[in-house]
Amino acid sequence: QVQLEESGGGLVQAGGFLRLSCTASGRTSGTYAMGWFRQVPGKEREFVAAITRSGGSTDYTDSVKGRFTIYREDADNTVYLQMTSLKPEDTAVYYCAARNGGPIYTADVMYDYWGQGTQVTVSS
Repeated sequence: QVQLEESGGGLVQAGGFLRLSCTASGRTSGTYAMGWFRQVPGKEREFVAAITRSGGSTDYTDSVKGRFTIYREDADNTVYLQMTSLKPEDTAVYYCAARNGGPIYTADVMYDYWGQGTQVTVSS
């Protein structure tokens, strides 16, 4: 079992940056592949980024490539999502997720554990 807690969300102007953190408790985060998803009211949850258990491979949705970076610090049991050049369309609740095993997937159903989410609002 692992518990996930996100932090770092907030209100930022377009063009600004935020860094989201996801801290795992219970089993170490190094056991899991990790992902970030986001959701806006009335829409399905959307894949944003993911990183393998080893940290050697990452994947991003096209709309954030070149702007967002996912990385992990297993010594701190934390996964980060560095977000730059933020746009109003990035506004959403961002969720951290973990899945047993190494491979990463873009489908939310493949993830076993979820955090409560953190709100990111980008003003124009």
